[in-house]
Amino acid sequence: MEQLFGYRRENGKVGIRNHVVILPVDDISNAACEAVANNVKGTLALPHAYGRLQYGPDLDLHFKTMIGTGANPNVAAVVVIGIEENWTKKIADGIAETGKPVSSFSIEGNGDFETIRRASWVAKEYVQQASEITREPIEISDLVVSIKCGESDTTTGLGSCPTVSQAINHFIDEGATVFFGETPELTGGENLIADRMATPELKEKFMRIYEDYVGEIESKGVDLLGSQPTQGNIAGGLSTIEEKALGNIAKTGDKTIVGVLEPAEAPTNGNGLYFMDTSSAAAECITVMAAGGAVLHLFPTGQGNIIGNPIEPVIKVTANPDTSETMSEHIDVDVKGLLSREIDLEEAGNMLLENMYRTVNGRLTNAEALGHREFVTTRLYRSS
Repeated sequence: MEQLFGYRRENGKVGIRNHVVILPVDDISNAACEAVANNVKGTLALPHAYGRLQYGPDLDLHFKTMIGTGANPNVAAVVVIGIEENWTKKIADGIAETGKPVSSFSIEGNGDFETIRRASWVAKEYVQQASEITREPIEISDLVVSIKCGESDTTTGLGSCPTVSQAINHFIDEGATVFFGETPELTGGENLIADRMATPELKEKFMRIYEDYVGEIESKGVDLLGSQPTQGNIAGGLSTIEEKALGNIAKTGDKTIVGVLEPAEAPTNGNGLYFMDTSSAAAECITVMAAGGAVLHLFPTGQGNIIGNPIEPVIKVTANPDTSETMSEHIDVDVKGLLSREIDLEEAGNMLLENMYRTVNGRLTNAEALGHREFVTTRLYRSS
């Protein structure tokens, strides 16, 4: 394995990118954040649709997502902009606990022009500071990796998900931390995940989360079979949610699960494999996993998903020969040779590991090169 290099942050966490983020607290602050990013090259605005009139656990999750995004080790510094001072300061203070540079600006009483002016000066300083941060040698055990699949078909369960499992087993053996989730898409295989929990307490917690999620769906008079598998999944040969779940689970490897996390929650039990309660929607899932601290994402796909994320690089893997040809600009690792028996699973896993090492050391993923920056926060309730 080649030597890995990353950015060690003030709190000891390790990132593989060095972003300066302009973070809106709420939807009506997006324009100001985008204006600052336009003024100062090398910054990254993260517009989103929420942050107003939320309450209870929904508001708590919004704060966790915003703070976790700014706290992610792939972020060097953050400028937070919001309409009101209190919420803006709350998010900035949460990010500041990491020790990284962060400043906050509220628009009320100042207006866009003055807020953008002041924030742009700070953003320029942050970009210059970040430009002097150098990579240093790191270990696999320093990394937090997340996984999710999408646009699945029969080749996903047969090829790309087992390939990801090879990399995941290796990374966990080397002491890394890995998140997986997609709570409703475990349906029909949830017992397989429950049986891998490290303790009876974790098993009980997982099953409670799973049953609550499925119960919420069913309480609306909806059967998962109405939306899962999707029409694309069905076209790819998956006829039931159980078939989809087994392919989904195949990518998680075979290691013991050491923790059960809420959305956007950072692990506290040490390194290993964690389940995170997430939606099956790709952008939502990756956004909360990045907010939990993941710095690299592995995404097996069959029919061809084009997802990216602004702060967490997404490596896409396929074993579908049609997808690897027609959507090659989106596919980072092509393991179609598995199905034609030109390569075996160990070779496929090594191909993915090589790509992961190069991505850790700075090579852009296809999603990064193409500008895919899907950033979607999760909502739980209607607005008040």
